[in-house]
Amino acid sequence: MSAITRRDPFLNLANWQEQVTRMFENAFPGRTDRSTMTTWAPSVDIYETENELVLKADVPDLSEKDLDIRVENNMLTISGERKFEQKVKEENYLRIERTYGSFSRSFSLPNTISAENIKAAYQNGVLTVEMPKRAESKPKQVKINVTNGHS
Repeated sequence: MSAITRRDPFLNLANWQEQVTRMFENAFPGRTDRSTMTTWAPSVDIYETENELVLKADVPDLSEKDLDIRVENNMLTISGERKFEQKVKEENYLRIERTYGSFSRSFSLPNTISAENIKAAYQNGVLTVEMPKRAESKPKQVKINVTNGHS
């Protein structure tokens, strides 16, 4: 009786793709897809507390003046640009993986946000945007007194 051998038809394809990628990396060291230098979008986290919405965006290697934060028609837009450093000649790079260029991210805000009270801070490559809720939209708790039922 002969043993059944299972073959994965995509295994050889994946191996071949790795070999071709390695071949191009070796032939052109330090060169990557030029599109990575023109388009990027920073990653963000958004969370809600009782009093505000908070957005945190990873924007390393930017300064405060490189960032533009605006609210218009309940739309928060964060834009900026990370420039490729010209201190080192591009041909001296062995690998370029970080993304450079302009970015713009927009987020629709609920009507409960007080746009005129939004604050932003930039520290250690992280932009934090704090968006306070309007007073009338915050949850209210009312204590109800219970009576004996006898009047």
